[in-house]
Amino acid sequence: MSKQIKCLVWDLDNTLWGGILLEDSDVKLKPGMREILAELDRRGILLSIASKNDYSDAMAKLRQLGVGEYFIYPQINWNSKAQSIKSIADGINISIDTLAFIDDQRFEREDVKFSYPEVLTIDALNYQKLTDMEELMPRFITDDSKKRRLMYQSDLQRKNDEGVFEGSNEEFLATLNMKLTIAPVQEGDLERVEELTLRTNQLNSTGFTYDFDELASFITSEKHTFLIAGLDDKYGTYGKIGLVLLEETEDTIEIKLLLMSCRVMTRGIGSALLIHIVKLSQSRGKRLRAQFVSTDRNRVMYITYKLMGFEGTEASENENADNGELKLEILEYQEKANREYPEYLKVIVE
Repeated sequence: MSKQIKCLVWDLDNTLWGGILLEDSDVKLKPGMREILAELDRRGILLSIASKNDYSDAMAKLRQLGVGEYFIYPQINWNSKAQSIKSIADGINISIDTLAFIDDQRFEREDVKFSYPEVLTIDALNYQKLTDMEELMPRFITDDSKKRRLMYQSDLQRKNDEGVFEGSNEEFLATLNMKLTIAPVQEGDLERVEELTLRTNQLNSTGFTYDFDELASFITSEKHTFLIAGLDDKYGTYGKIGLVLLEETEDTIEIKLLLMSCRVMTRGIGSALLIHIVKLSQSRGKRLRAQFVSTDRNRVMYITYKLMGFEGTEASENENADNGELKLEILEYQEKANREYPEYLKVIVE
């Protein structure tokens, strides 16, 4: 299976539109471009821009052409395209290996490929084939997929407001009126659940992925508790942003999977989900353990476990991870004190 692209970065001149804006202010979108942008947006593929142009002129032209709304965090400046692409990845907080870049200039594509070989580069001559590319064709198109651009645009507004907020991080979070909903996974959630397991790698406690049938089996399994979390605040919805898979034995509850969207990394949601699991295990009088597989991206998840009072107990080779050399570590919750949800977060358990 080809890697799935989360964000497609566009050049403008002779790529998105025909001609060069600085030489001809009457440039027009290439044939079929409007429909291509709309379809990729519907699939949940984020769209951005890396273009050497005047920012004000280019944005005005995009709005005039009726497509400005599709692009998030556009980098329109005189920097290198590689630098712009790195800024986009950092700005929307996704891994750079989930980006693709389309440009008519071979030099620009080669420059990006040299700096970031993990970025998929595409010749603008092939723009009409974009919607047929496997990398841009998610298996499912969920409600969250269709709203992904709007959710990221809301998140950029949050970040802008946070940047100028005068006060502590916790004080800012208190202004958001966040509501976390934790509920059992239903059959109608499964497409989004699979999408989360495939898309999320920075905040995935094990790196495991499950296919649709495996995920469906956990819903009816008597020894598993399968939960999905959604988050909303005053800016709008983050959508379904977290998963918890628990396996229960006679005296133990084990966290088989804990993952969250990177968009909630700084919102304390990981800790809130763990507090819910702690309360659940305590109410059933069972020891709480967690599986953890360290990868090059999920250190934040490990720190979350440690800060919550989980300690390592044993390690064994993990045969299910993508890399057979990775080790499965078993963590156990050691604290006895009652944990409470953050005051800035309203938690609804269904």
